[in-house]
Amino acid sequence: MFDETTAHNSESNSAVVTEEPTAPEQQVEQHQPEQHQAAAETAVSTETPHAASASDDKPAPGEDFASVLENFTTEAEEAVSEDRVIKGTVLKLTGTHVVVDIGAKSEGMLPLAEVLDHEGKPKFKPGDEIDVMRDKGEAEEGYINLSHQKAQRIHAWEEIEKAYNEKKPIKAVVIDRIKGGLTVDILGAHAFLPGSQVDLRPIRNLDGMKGQIVEVAVIKLNKKRGNIVVSRKDLLEGEQNEKRSKTLEHLEEGSVLTGVVKNLTEYGAFVDLGGLDGLLHITDMSWGRLTHPKDLVNVGDQIQVKVLKYDKEKQRVSLGFKQLTPDPWLDAEHRYPEGAHVGGRVISVTDYGAFVELEQGIEGLVHVSEMTWSKRMKHPSKLVNVGDHVECVVLNVNPTERRISLGMRQLAANPWDSLHEKFPVGMTVEGRVRNLTDFGAFIEIEDGIDGLVHVSNLSWTKRVKHPSEVLKKGDRVKAIVLAIEPDKRRLSLGMKQLQPDVWESFFQTHHIGDVVHGKVLRVAAFGAFVEIAEGVEGLCHKSEAVDGNGQPLHLEPGVEHEFKIIKMSPEEKKVGLSIRAVGEEASRSEVEAYKQPVSSTSSTIGELISWKRASNENN
Repeated sequence: MFDETTAHNSESNSAVVTEEPTAPEQQVEQHQPEQHQAAAETAVSTETPHAASASDDKPAPGEDFASVLENFTTEAEEAVSEDRVIKGTVLKLTGTHVVVDIGAKSEGMLPLAEVLDHEGKPKFKPGDEIDVMRDKGEAEEGYINLSHQKAQRIHAWEEIEKAYNEKKPIKAVVIDRIKGGLTVDILGAHAFLPGSQVDLRPIRNLDGMKGQIVEVAVIKLNKKRGNIVVSRKDLLEGEQNEKRSKTLEHLEEGSVLTGVVKNLTEYGAFVDLGGLDGLLHITDMSWGRLTHPKDLVNVGDQIQVKVLKYDKEKQRVSLGFKQLTPDPWLDAEHRYPEGAHVGGRVISVTDYGAFVELEQGIEGLVHVSEMTWSKRMKHPSKLVNVGDHVECVVLNVNPTERRISLGMRQLAANPWDSLHEKFPVGMTVEGRVRNLTDFGAFIEIEDGIDGLVHVSNLSWTKRVKHPSEVLKKGDRVKAIVLAIEPDKRRLSLGMKQLQPDVWESFFQTHHIGDVVHGKVLRVAAFGAFVEIAEGVEGLCHKSEAVDGNGQPLHLEPGVEHEFKIIKMSPEEKKVGLSIRAVGEEASRSEVEAYKQPVSSTSSTIGELISWKRASNENN
């Protein structure tokens, strides 16, 4: 009806134009809308007392079209006043504004931003009905300035005032983040939610709250300025206090409660018990080993916990999770007897061994020495890795210290137990020089079996100070098995035993009283060491190093003499030598020669003269 009347009045308006005042008069009339409206109302009430009750839009008899048009226009403009909410129809949406038909001479226009939701999408489309109020000023091209937000605030104001006066919560939609907080929508009215009032604790990412529906309390209201300030923190604190009161009614040590994991740290988890937070320390989370609380729980998980300690004054609560199940170590000694074969998962590898989890809360240590019979393994990681499933043998259980010793090498045969059969004493073996030390060389004769060739067993004849003088790493050598000690995992080898024993040969061919030729090797305070055969040394004590006249002799390394064997010890491989005994023997021989009758033969006299001359030269 409005469109038809408007069209009708538009046609009539063109017919009445010639009867209206001139341009100056029109200008005056436009600046006096109230007088014009009053005159129109007087004219209508005088000439057409029943016009308001007419059932159609046709002018009453005697009423001209100009009066009707002016009366209708005045009423439409009055309806679009700044303090009244009117309903309009959305005609179109531009990039910046919304054009609305409000039934006036001119169409209205309001900013597009006023009808966008939290995702930035328009909440209206052409043809939709919308509540608007007139805004100050006029838009370009004669459009009337409108506001949808002002209209929404008028509708929402009663509800907001009611919530403010009665201190009741009201729902709001988070629209956007602004400086200092958030803008929220309450029934179409925009309100400010300060960042400090969003939650009990500061929220770093306020942008993440866009689009959320939250309950807030109205804490400040200024209707004249249209300012609304709300708080969510006040409601949360009230809820928390209420929950805390209920929680404290039945909170006591030993009680089991249900809570929600609120926060995780390196040392534990904070659990909301209902308005009251309790600390679940990492040591009270599991009977087993945990590297971080997140290995067991996550934020938001609902878990049952046991109250271990409650300080009423400080309102501190210590919680436990593992205490809800029996301690697995109580009967570990019966469930894991010594010698039992068990399986588990490697949970940690260290320099000294690997920890194996046998069950939740029970773990044992496989020491590096119990991993393999071989002595060559440098690090446990060469044999096992975290996550590996391994078989072990229980070696020892100590429930008091919560320790279980495990072994892996016990699952395989001990090669040392059968070493006597495989490598009997006296057998010649061959191997690789694996390592050299100050006291000898280690020879690997098979995988995991090393034998030691002591430095004293390297040579019969050479005085070896370090095995590197004879061997180097990697050499393949032969040796003779000298001794086996399986319990100590020792294998003694000898290399000089492959050659004839020069000492044994010497003792077989020499006796006490024999005179031997020797060379001084080294001198000590008590005497001189003399080489009397290759690889055989004898000692000439200083008391025996004198000439035939009893005068001491000064022996120097490299000097050669005749020595008489005065002592022999095959067991100790020792030979005692003497120069004095050689001189005494020579003197006795000379005396005996003079006592004998002189032979007439020239040969006997010649031999005696030659012996005498040689004796003098030696002295």
